[in-house]
Amino acid sequence: MIPRRIPLLTAIALLAFASNSLLCRVALGRASIDPAAFTGIRLVSGALVLALISSLNAARRAVGPGDSSGTARRSRSGWRSGFLLFAYAIAFSFAYVPLAAGTGALILFAAVQVTIVAGAIRSGERPHAAEWTGLALALGGLVYLASPGLAAPSPVGCALMAGAGVAWGLYTLRGRASTAPLADTARNFLCAAPMALVMSAAMIRQAHVSVEGAALAVASGALASGLGYVVWYAALRGLTATRAATVQLAVPVIAAIGGVAILSERITLRLIVSAILILGGIGLALLGRTRGKP
Repeated sequence: MIPRRIPLLTAIALLAFASNSLLCRVALGRASIDPAAFTGIRLVSGALVLALISSLNAARRAVGPGDSSGTARRSRSGWRSGFLLFAYAIAFSFAYVPLAAGTGALILFAAVQVTIVAGAIRSGERPHAAEWTGLALALGGLVYLASPGLAAPSPVGCALMAGAGVAWGLYTLRGRASTAPLADTARNFLCAAPMALVMSAAMIRQAHVSVEGAALAVASGALASGLGYVVWYAALRGLTATRAATVQLAVPVIAAIGGVAILSERITLRLIVSAILILGGIGLALLGRTRGKP
C-alpha cells in the first residue's frame, strides 16, 4: 500500500517538472539567455541552495570512523548520477530552443517512460498486459507528435529532448535506491555543476545573459530543480519503477496548459491527439497496476 504522503510528494514533484519546462522555454524563447549559460546557472544555483540546506541539516548526522569506504561509494555514485543530471539538463536546454513547452514535455516524458520501464524489466519487475498496452499508446502518441508533417516539431529538438528523457530516466532509476534524498540530490548537483561550467566556458563566444534570463535560470535551478528533485527522490521510495515512469507523463499536460496560459502558445490538433494517447496510456497502465495488486 502506498503511504499517504507519496501522492502529495509526487504531485509537488510533477508541478516542479512542468515549471522547469515553462521557465526554460520562457528564457530561451525570448532569447534572454543562451542554452549553455542557462544550464550552468541552473545547476550551480541548485547546487548552492542544496549545499546550504544540507549544511544546516548536517549537525543531525554523525559520521563514524569506519565510514570512509561508504563515503567513497557514495562519491562515485554521486559522479555517475551527476553526469546523468548534467546530460539531461544540457540536452533539455538546447532542445527547448526550437520546441514549444508542451511539445518538449511530451517528448521528454515519453522517452523517460520507455527508459524506466526497460530498466524495471531488466531488474525483474514485470509490467501487466494493461501496462504494456498503455506504454504502446504513449509511444504511439510520441511517434505521431514527431512524425513528418506540416506541424511536426524540429527533428533536432526532438532528438535532443529524447536524449534528455533517457538521461532523466536513468537518473530516476538510480534515485529509487536513495535513503537520504536531500544529501543525495545535493551531491548530484555538486557533481553536475562543474560539468555545466565547463560547457558554458567552451561556448563562451555564443554566450549572452540578461538579468531576466539569469533570474529564470536561478528559479529553475534553486526551486523547480533543486528542491523539486529532493521531493521527487523522496516520492520514489513509495513508487514502483513502472509507476514512477507512468505518472511523469502527466507533466506534458501541465506544461501545455501553462504554455497556453503564460506563453500564449497554440494548441494544435497534433498536440491534442498526442496528449490523449499519452494520457490514455497513463490511465490504462495505472488501472492495470491497480487490478494486478491483491
